[in-house]
Amino acid sequence: MTYLKTLFLHPPSYEGFDGGAGSRYQARREIRSFWYPTWLAQPAALVPGSRLVDAPPDGLRVDDVVPLARQYELAVLHTSTPSFAHDVLVAEKLKTENPALRIAFVGAHVAVSPDAALAAAPAIDFVARNEFDFTIRDVAAGRPLGATLGVSFRENGKVRHMPERPTLESMDDLPFVVDVYKRDLTIENYAIGYLLHPYVSLYTGRGCRSKCTFCLWPQTVGGHRYRTRSVDHVVDEIALATRHFPQVREYFFDDDTFTDDLPRAEAIAHRLGKLGVTWSCNAKANVPYATLKKLKDGGLRLLLVGYESGNQDILNNIKKGIRLDVARRFTRDAKSLGIKIHGTFILGLPGETEDTIRETIDFARDIDPETIQVSIAAPYPGTALYRQAVENGWLTNGALVDERGAQASPISYPHLSSARILESTEDLYRSFYFRPRKIFAIAKDMMMDRRVMRRRLAEGLEFLKFLRARRRAEDRHQVVSGQTVEVP
Repeated sequence: MTYLKTLFLHPPSYEGFDGGAGSRYQARREIRSFWYPTWLAQPAALVPGSRLVDAPPDGLRVDDVVPLARQYELAVLHTSTPSFAHDVLVAEKLKTENPALRIAFVGAHVAVSPDAALAAAPAIDFVARNEFDFTIRDVAAGRPLGATLGVSFRENGKVRHMPERPTLESMDDLPFVVDVYKRDLTIENYAIGYLLHPYVSLYTGRGCRSKCTFCLWPQTVGGHRYRTRSVDHVVDEIALATRHFPQVREYFFDDDTFTDDLPRAEAIAHRLGKLGVTWSCNAKANVPYATLKKLKDGGLRLLLVGYESGNQDILNNIKKGIRLDVARRFTRDAKSLGIKIHGTFILGLPGETEDTIRETIDFARDIDPETIQVSIAAPYPGTALYRQAVENGWLTNGALVDERGAQASPISYPHLSSARILESTEDLYRSFYFRPRKIFAIAKDMMMDRRVMRRRLAEGLEFLKFLRARRRAEDRHQVVSGQTVEVP
């Protein structure tokens, strides 16, 4: 079978861009961080002769990728709500360079609003909605858009939506992504502060059983059923990865909640233990001690845990499905086993007040995970939080990032301004990290490993620069209006 010459592209971004959890896989956050472009690597593995270009971690600018347009017949660009406008500019330049190039956009943003995406950008020839792996393969194989499930495109001046593609149930039908990583990516360019470097991340399943109102992916693409690859399929790919990348120090399973299926997690851990690899994963704060021990015995190093808030009412409001007492017990159990935790928190969720902000700060200090990440409540289109924010008039504007590319605070309450929500993230960071106990723990880790020392010193400087830049931005907004205003 002959396939179109296909380019899979994460478009260039700009210095400082951070769209948060709903962005593409570059996420500068408070320090420079990059996730693997797994959602593009998966269809790239299905299309023979394709190429994956991940511009941001490679430091590629728009002028670097535009000449590629002449080499391909189909370009597939992953986009997001905060990056969409910038991605459209890239698409337009690609189309100008090669008018015959067919351009597709994929990602949660266009899956939720395909009509708006196509109306906004004539350069986009079609949108592949939801899970787009086999949709893109079909188009690359030459199937007409009018005969391809899961696409939206313009026809005779109107947008035509083809029926949805059935949800992929046999996850083992997806080929390994590590072959694409080996062929097209430089793994040393990918770094996350809480993971050992270099690392490799991939998915062992899609979907999440939790119903969190703010979480983008289960509500737009993955769904609320956890569809998984077989244990053999996962372990075989990790075994292959160890041959491809002998320098890798850690593997990360980026499933929304790897611990949704405890028996399977234990089985994978048992097999990974025999391979002798170090690995980490996303987890819910309710994993029992017995399972944690089996995971630890199988090579687990770290859990990424979404605690979100230290207030039970807020957790109930967002349908987190976790009790604070259970989260505390889980954290104690993990620590007793030597499992590190990277805890994530969100400020500005429905029900947030000055008192609940303080409760979250106190909770984070009390459970004391190894590291934390603090986000601003982001109502992404397609989520229950977005609908709730619109219905209640909480949106100050539609911007999810500010003029610097950093996360903005788009939600404002009558009793709590968006400016205060933004400011509270710094309060949590400072209160958590700038205390003797935490400073001593970080210094101890640095003294034990020179690689950790070099990274932590660089990250520390970058974090302080981030705080100074945010403070200057806040001050500029205040000076313009002569008072505290909501940051757009």
